[in-house]
Amino acid sequence: MSQQVGSGPILFAPSVFCFPYGELFVIVYHMEHYNLTLDTAFHALADPTRRAVINRLAEGDAPVKKLAEPFDMGLPAFLKHLRVLEQSGLITTQKCGRVRTCRLQPKRLSEAEAWLSEQRELWRAGADRLAAYVENQMTEDDDE
Repeated sequence: MSQQVGSGPILFAPSVFCFPYGELFVIVYHMEHYNLTLDTAFHALADPTRRAVINRLAEGDAPVKKLAEPFDMGLPAFLKHLRVLEQSGLITTQKCGRVRTCRLQPKRLSEAEAWLSEQRELWRAGADRLAAYVENQMTEDDDE
């Protein structure tokens, strides 16, 4: 199937398309076990400040002011970090009077850890198969 776009045709196939420049790009249309919540969790955990906040909240709930103390940044910048953590579902906040308290949501961390464990097992199984293949090849070479 061909579609005219811009200066040249773009050819489409189920999982591959070709740009007019001749470069071939593979598109994954359906990712197995794709989960948007994992994306937001890993995005939130990608920042060292947010990871430090998660580590602190693992010890127990804490007010925003107390959480912000060890960081060399203004409160508005720190609140942006908290907003990312909250939008990812890793923490919740609750306002009581003038104090906003943060609480860790371990379920979201457990989901990320479960995904990582699954990936670790896949890689480990692949490495085991590769090691078995290499040993088999070496044995065959020795027999010749």
